[in-house]
This record gives sequence, structure tokens and C-alpha cells, in this order.
Amino acid sequence: MARKPSVRLLPRKGALPILLDRAPVPVAIIVGFGLILLGALIVTRPLTSIVLLGIYVGCSAIVSGLAELLGRRGERAWWPRLVASVWLVSGAIILLFLERSLQLLPPAMALLLVLGGLASIGDALSPTSVSQRVLTCAWGVSQIVFGILALAWPDVTVLVVAVVFGIRTVLYGGSLAARAIRAESAQGIASSEAKTASASATTAARLDRSTFWMAAGRYALTAVLLGVCAAGWALNSWLAEGAPVADAFYDPPATVPAEHGRLIRVDDFAGQSPPDADVVRILYTTRDAFGAPAVASALVIAPSEDQAGARPVVAWNHGTTGVARGCAPSLRDASATHWAIPALNDAVARGWVVVATDYSGQGAPGVFPYLIGAGEARSSLDAVLASRELEGLALRPETVAWGHSQGGHAALWMAQLAERYAPEIDFRGTAALAPVTAPLELAQELSARDADPLLSVLVSWVLVPYADTYPEIDLRNYVAPGSRTIVREMTQRCPSEPGVIVSVLTSLGVSEDRPLYVGDLTAGPLGERLAQNAVEGPFTTPVLVAWGDADEVIPPRLQQRFVDRLCAQGDRVRWVVYGGYDHLRPLLPGSRFLPLLVNWTESQLLGGDAPTDDCARYAPASP
Repeated sequence: MARKPSVRLLPRKGALPILLDRAPVPVAIIVGFGLILLGALIVTRPLTSIVLLGIYVGCSAIVSGLAELLGRRGERAWWPRLVASVWLVSGAIILLFLERSLQLLPPAMALLLVLGGLASIGDALSPTSVSQRVLTCAWGVSQIVFGILALAWPDVTVLVVAVVFGIRTVLYGGSLAARAIRAESAQGIASSEAKTASASATTAARLDRSTFWMAAGRYALTAVLLGVCAAGWALNSWLAEGAPVADAFYDPPATVPAEHGRLIRVDDFAGQSPPDADVVRILYTTRDAFGAPAVASALVIAPSEDQAGARPVVAWNHGTTGVARGCAPSLRDASATHWAIPALNDAVARGWVVVATDYSGQGAPGVFPYLIGAGEARSSLDAVLASRELEGLALRPETVAWGHSQGGHAALWMAQLAERYAPEIDFRGTAALAPVTAPLELAQELSARDADPLLSVLVSWVLVPYADTYPEIDLRNYVAPGSRTIVREMTQRCPSEPGVIVSVLTSLGVSEDRPLYVGDLTAGPLGERLAQNAVEGPFTTPVLVAWGDADEVIPPRLQQRFVDRLCAQGDRVRWVVYGGYDHLRPLLPGSRFLPLLVNWTESQLLGGDAPTDDCARYAPASP
């Protein structure tokens, strides 16, 4: 009686199938259950098992490549030998450079998925059952799709690859154990076939039923694989379409002016404009945190109505919008509305020009100076200087800085640097709404909270720009092995785009395994640089600070501690605390703070008797 081809749930032979083809049944059963446990570990603990996964994949690639080459001896076809050679080289690279290149491991495994998919599609041409060939082809397509998606989203590559390889290992382990148990059972049945004729009929019936259910299982698994591939591809398209992209306007020319604060180019703003105002975007020269040349972009919002003489300036510093190029406010439709800039309509009605920087590294290429005071302040001061070169717009030197959250940090640093960095500007005062004043103290507060995915994303926005700015800060000292790609990719998405969901879900997925961050984020070089970027003063111009007592981002006690320090050193500070206001509420339309902001600003720009110092009126609160 002719021997039937072996029945395989997963059609592509890898390293272990080759090694276990002739293994004793007990060994196959033990290895099968061991693979089930290994696959479960890889799926549920991707970071913990990433080295183990790398070794497993590297060895599997080498053995599969060797088997492919040896099995194709005498054949003239070049394609199988090329694929096998790539498997060999890829496996060797993974094993040789595993310790030093964990960051390259997920993309390497994604590439192996693509290669495995191509090889599986080739196997679909082999003379096997229809159901097996259908599943073989579907499995190959799914591996290619997952490999492409993994390369398109590097931070989730470790999860996608872990899930695919993990499930593949679980399925193969289960298949191996089931075949071994079935083989042992078949041997027992075969030994009793000689005793009765009915036993032979029973055995044939069992084999027929087994063949039927295996075929049905293959078709069901094929449908699942194709459905998952289609859903993944559609989700990828949706996420990619929602990502903002900096257009050619933001690319600096080969030659730019050597001086900071010089206009490079100007263009219309395609988004919404406030009533009776014109909005343009500008590209200009600036300096980074160390004084090196950089380029930045900004919006300039000016009243449409003609007015004799020059106009005073309000320099707006936006809060956190992410740290990637595409997160620049000038790329968003509603960035020049009173929902994005507090009291914007009132400022325009009073004839003020609002200059709103993106900061360097947003819009224009470069390193974004997130909570790096000198870099933020120079971007904003230079935006004011560059705006003076716009045709048809005359600006007075009197300037007041506004800022919210991160922007409050930038505005306060403007006050500290304006006199020596941009003496052409007559800097009159700073209004800071719920500002970050002490990055180290804030980091200590956040570190004390329970870790959550949103906090993981926020930490990446601070950690990566600091590591890119300060050479002594090494990500390897603060990020778990194998996680740097995940952390860096978190910084490439903006909170306003759908893709940020990927960052949150990735953080959630890996946090179930182990934390993304290791060590003390407030110690060492990072802690020292965070401390250096605190707002210290002294301030020679008035400061207005406002915050809500329900601020969920920056603890109100940090704000009170800040104004107490300024009062103690003799600065002129006004501060207002609003009951029930959260982090965003002070700047939104209808806020009780906005009339105070406008009146205080008008007094600083034009001269007036509005109070500028609460230190003399109130006893400072205890720190």
C-alpha cells in the first residue's frame, strides 16, 4: 500500500521540522509541548524574550538555509538557492551581532518574514492536497504582509514579529505533538489490524475523518489569515493618511543667511484665520541650544486693517504638540484661532501682531528643543526679529511673550535671554499659563506616579530630544534593551494624528511585559540637564503666572513654589489660581483669565497702571 504524504498544518519546513522528521515519538511530543510554552512566552513577553527570540530565529534561518541548499542539489533553478543564501546570511548576522544590535533585530526578523513568505508561496507549487496548497499560499502572503507592515511601523515590529513567530511556534508545537501522538496511536492500531478485518475498516474511517477535518481546518485558517492581512493593511492606510507631513516650504535652501533672526522665505497660511487678520508662515534662521545655526518656522498673524505707524508684538509660544517635524502648529488648520492661541481675536482687535513660532525641529528639520530653554527661547526671539523683514508690516520693538505649558517654559526663558541675545527687542514682560518651570521637579513628580502608556509617550518626548541635544545622555542608560526603536518611534507621531494610537498600544503591550524605561530618569546626566533647564531668573521685566488648582499635568504646588522663589529674589510677579481649572482651561475661550491677560499685556505694551507685583500685596505661601 502506497504511503500517503505527511499531513502538515504549517506547510513551510523550518529548522525544527527538518531536525525532527525522524525523531522518536516521545522526543517529538516533549519538543512539541516545549515549543508551545516557548511560543506563549514570546507572544506575552516580547521584550523579555527578544534575545531568546533572536537566537531562535537566527538558528532557524541558518538550518533552513542549509536544508534548502542541500535539498536542491542538482537543480538548476537559481531562485531557491538565492533565498536560501539570504536565510543563511541573515541568520548569521542575527547571531553574530545580537548583543550589539538588538535595535536591528525586529527589522531583521521582519525581513525574514518576507523571505519566509516568498519561500512559502514557492512551496504552494508542490504536488500536495489543494487545501494544503491554499493554506501554504495564504501563509506566505500573510508573512509578507506582516513583514511589510512591521517595517512600516518599526516600534510595533517587535510586537508584530513576536506575535507572528510566537503563534507560528505554538501552532507548530501543537501540530508536532498532535502528529506524534497520532503516530503512536496509529502504530497501536496497525499492530491490531491483523486480528480482525473490521479493525482495518475502522482505521480507514478514522483516517478519512482526520483528512476531512484537517482540510476544513486549513480552509478556516486561510480565511482568518487573509482577513487579518486585509484588516492590517486597511488600518495601516488609515493611520498613514492621518499623519501630517512638512511640505517643501519647510526645507531650507542650500545657502541661508549667517545671522540669526533673518527671514528665508514667506508663504500664505492655508488654515483658518481669525476675524480681520491676515496669516502667513515664515521660515527663518535661528540658533539651537548650543548656539549652532538652525532653521525654524512660525506663523505671523497681523490685523488686516491699515494702521499708521508700527504695531507692537505678542510672541506666542505653543504648548506640547509632539516633537516630530510634522507636529508643527503651522501645519495644522486651526493653529491661528482663539482655540489655539488665547485671546487671539482680542489681540488682533487691539492692533497687535502675534508671532507664533513652531520652534526649530518642528516644520523645519533639526532637533526639537523640548523643554530645553535656550533652544526654545532663541527660536521665539528670532521669529520676532525675522517678522520685521516682512514687506508691508511695520513692527515696534515693544514685545510681550505669552506661553502655555512647554510654551510657558519657552516664554520665561525668552525673558532671561532677550537682553543679551536680541537687544533689538524691547522686551516688556512674560505671561505664562500653567508653565513648566522646573523640568527636573516635574520629572520627579511624574516618576512617582503609576506608569501608564500616555506617560511612557510623554517621557519619550523629553528623553529623546535631550539625548539628541546633549552628547553625554545615552538612551541605553535609560531605555530597556530592545526598546530604543519603540521609544524613538513614539517621538515621530503627534497627539493630533491617528498614529499616536500605535504608540499608546505599543506602550501598553510592552508594559505588560516590563517597563520601557530603566534606571532613574531623574539622575545622572539626564537629571543634571533637566535641572539646568529650570527657570531661575532673575527677571528684569514683569511676570504673570496663571494656573488651575485642578491641573492634572503639572502639580499646582510646583507653580506656587515657583512664584515663591521669584518673590524671594525680588522679582515682580503676578499670579492667579483658578478653582476647578485643569491644565488647558486657562487658555480656552471663555476662561476668566483672558480679560486679565489682555489688560495686563496692554499695560506692558502701551504703559499703564495695572498691578505687576503680588509679592508686595500677599505674603508668600510656604514652599
